[in-house]
Amino acid sequence: MLVHQYGVTLYDKKRATPGYTLFSRNGSDQVWLIDLDGEVVHDWKTRGGTTHFNYLRANGNLVVCERIDEGPPVISGKGGRICEYDWNGNVVWEHIDDHQHHDARRLENGNTVYIAWTKLTDEEARQVRGGVPGTEIDGVIYGDVIREVDPSGVVVWEFANNRADFFERFFINPLAPREEYGHANTISSMKNGDYLVSYRVFDLIVIISRQTDQIVWEYQNPKLGGQHDCQELENGNILVFANGHNVANSGPNHSEVWEIQRDSKEIVWRYSPKKNPLSFWSPHISGCQRLSTGNTLICEGGKGCIFEVTPEGDVVWEYINPFHGSHPATPNAQINWVFRAKRYARDSSEIQGRV
Repeated sequence: MLVHQYGVTLYDKKRATPGYTLFSRNGSDQVWLIDLDGEVVHDWKTRGGTTHFNYLRANGNLVVCERIDEGPPVISGKGGRICEYDWNGNVVWEHIDDHQHHDARRLENGNTVYIAWTKLTDEEARQVRGGVPGTEIDGVIYGDVIREVDPSGVVVWEFANNRADFFERFFINPLAPREEYGHANTISSMKNGDYLVSYRVFDLIVIISRQTDQIVWEYQNPKLGGQHDCQELENGNILVFANGHNVANSGPNHSEVWEIQRDSKEIVWRYSPKKNPLSFWSPHISGCQRLSTGNTLICEGGKGCIFEVTPEGDVVWEYINPFHGSHPATPNAQINWVFRAKRYARDSSEIQGRV
């Protein structure tokens, strides 16, 4: 299918949530802030491929996970440098860990939490079940560690999944490669200081207690299909982009966004197109955000499409990323993939007086 229009393709001014949208193309060294007309109102030039999560802090600074050459030879989600830029593009803080991947968050106490790979020992690798046989990287499997560092970069807390309770209970999706045991792609801090983590190849979301280092809540559902961007809502529910990849079901795979009630684990709201569910489909990356109006911003990452829907599922704004470029995963084609996107109100602390 040819895309005939890029930029803003739909804008319902009465129902769309006012504000500015932040995003970057996977593999790009540019981050853009656009208005609802699709015009770039501000941008940042970074020092590396800003392949994954980027967001604005309350002081207007930009936090970016940048790709560096060093580290494990895993393509998907590779980072290595967490960098904070001020509004004018000056580096004000950075942390380098060549095993870092996918996601990171600066915390209010000055610490930073992020996801990193850890090489499994031969004994640990033998305990890993599932996945496509022979798809390790030179015989190696990488697990995940959630790592918190202080402002000077000293590790103050870790939670690794190379644990007996993980090996016994969680196995890699049978259609996924065995190069990673977990493929964590989201680390989100919660109101009480605990951490919400998404493990893609387990179809698993967990809450890890920062105090006890134990899993205190979990939600596993094969229909998540390698989910992304789990987050705690104001009502305590969990919002997540259910990619729908490698799902064994009676119909074709497609994506959805779910709101999960934490206690009952019931899906209390979901977005799927009213016409043709296959029109909404991103097997990888992608994200979501509940907005102040009750609408939901959705990033259909594999298509570079960012759109906003009402609680009833009506699309009231849509933007298709016009910025294409190279990416290590597609050496013979240019992509406009978007890992996540975030909307900020004009009067928010992140934006106010800066645009």
